Amino acid sequence: MHWLKITSLSIVSFGFCILLILGLLIFTGKNTQPTDKPDAILILGARVLGTSKETALPSRVLQARLDVAIPYIKQHPETPVIVSGGQGADEPATEAAVMKQYLLNKGVPEKQILLENRATRTKENIVNSQKLLSFKRLVIVTSDFHMYRSQLLANRAGISNVSGITAASSFPKDIKNFGRELLSLGYALLFDW
Repeated sequence: MHWLKITSLSIVSFGFCILLILGLLIFTGKNTQPTDKPDAILILGARVLGTSKETALPSRVLQARLDVAIPYIKQHPETPVIVSGGQGADEPATEAAVMKQYLLNKGVPEKQILLENRATRTKENIVNSQKLLSFKRLVIVTSDFHMYRSQLLANRAGISNVSGITAASSFPKDIKNFGRELLSLGYALLFDW
């Protein structure tokens, strides 16, 4: 019975250490700064709210990403902006379409915006966006808790010059997102190659 307690304690301790390491990696992504001369700006999607295409709105998390991107987009009017995100089963429209409309409403020119409307995972956001536009220097816009994994997956997709703009999370509202990101980062480190 003594060995069972030791084994159980060892497993729990190991799991805690793994979660701690993943959490520290996530927090390192918060400190990224965007490059001055990007080839493209990629805004990663998040949940869309509403009951129809006409009433679709960005969630709080998605709106924070868009709002933090707009000043940078306006400083780089010649740089293409890719809005990337498909449509989840419980979403009334694609994330990309909702993001495009939001940016248009905020004064971003339509000719500057490219839509990638099929991705349902971060890896797909990046890979599908590469098919739309060739780029070497990429600025990713996403939430602070999501930046480390986004940059990791972009590097694995062959983009060596990746920087970012992070939308600040609001705790405790985003604790669920942070918990999900711990699991997603673990999966990405092991399987998303």
